[in-house]
Amino acid sequence: MSRQITWKSWGMLVTLGLVWGSTFLVIEIALRGMTPAWVAAARVIFAALLMTLIWGARGWALFHQRPTRRDAIRLVIVALLSSTIPFTLLAWGQQSVTSAYAGVTMATVIFMVLPLAHFTVPGERMRLRAFVGFLIGFVGVVLLVGGQVFSSTGAEFETLGRLAVLGTAACYAVGSVMMRWLPPVDAIGLASILMIVGAVAILPLAFALDGPPPMPDAKTFVALAALGLIPTAGANFLRVVLIRSAGPTFMGLVNYIVPVISTVLGAWILGETLPSTLLVALAIILVGMAISQWEALTRVVSRLRS
Repeated sequence: MSRQITWKSWGMLVTLGLVWGSTFLVIEIALRGMTPAWVAAARVIFAALLMTLIWGARGWALFHQRPTRRDAIRLVIVALLSSTIPFTLLAWGQQSVTSAYAGVTMATVIFMVLPLAHFTVPGERMRLRAFVGFLIGFVGVVLLVGGQVFSSTGAEFETLGRLAVLGTAACYAVGSVMMRWLPPVDAIGLASILMIVGAVAILPLAFALDGPPPMPDAKTFVALAALGLIPTAGANFLRVVLIRSAGPTFMGLVNYIVPVISTVLGAWILGETLPSTLLVALAIILVGMAISQWEALTRVVSRLRS
């Protein structure tokens, strides 16, 4: 598959940043009335139901050619790495780590994707300019959260929580790269399969970790439904389209947008104080993104002008 970055790619990237940047707030609300494993399970199950309805309405299209056994195995692995494992790790880890740590850790996804994509995905060669741009953007993310990333919550399982969040980032990185290994495939079908496999796998896991699900109150149910329908089903579809078209490296840029959105929303909705470094950090992040994707940006601008 050839890598194509267009103005639509940038639009999808910004949309994903907006959606996922608000997800942390909704997870916090859901965790007040539901255990971590069941928060993860509920969002995947809601998403799987919605995606299955859409997929069925479109005739159950999936692979554009007869898949091999290796293709099927890769598909299952991508599903586990895209939903079951990271959703569970993140929901559990967020109980004992700061949101600043979670935000910065998610920004490290790109540095895991770069070497993986360089050696395994055609057209995703790791170049010095791109690496420098990503590094500048990462500095902006660290500046945004400041010293909070090193703050301790004092939680009993904080170390394990940090490892869980780091594991989440690793899952997304490996899953994104492996998604590019799949043969030509229908985007709706692929997004649906990821959620269906994830739901089947996460249901017994939730029972094993947290026992039977507690009965959610109305507020928790709305939060769970919102998590399943928007940042899981909808954003998962956009993620599939973006990775398959623009590549996992470009997709990794979303993790620089998410901390900015979550910081602004935290101040707007929760009354948190905006960091004094917000504008400077935002400028650094934008410069880093521009440097890393300079060739793609110039192509998009020239096409728009013509």
